[in-house]
Amino acid sequence: MSFQCSIPAVPTLLRDDADVRIMRWDFPPGAATGWHQHGWVYFVVMLTDAVMRVHDGARVTEILRTAGETYQRPAGVTHDVMNGSPDQPMAFVEIELKRPAVLGA
Repeated sequence: MSFQCSIPAVPTLLRDDADVRIMRWDFPPGAATGWHQHGWVYFVVMLTDAVMRVHDGARVTEILRTAGETYQRPAGVTHDVMNGSPDQPMAFVEIELKRPAVLGA
């Protein structure tokens, strides 16, 4: 169900505590995260313009993203994410909310 890829995306843990996990992801051209499931609601902040390919197990969607763009996904999302650009790196920061009710209090 994942992309056929030998280039891994590079995660850098920026913060991990009881409330949030913040991870920077860097993707050389053609790199992918590998098949994974998100246990928490999460937000993404794009650091670069990108051609993001997302495999959801049934189909591949190609999404053009711009630096500074943000989006949110629900807990339970299962997918593989790939940099679809042949010559440009892709990078984003992913913020997972472990205890979202605390942040709204």
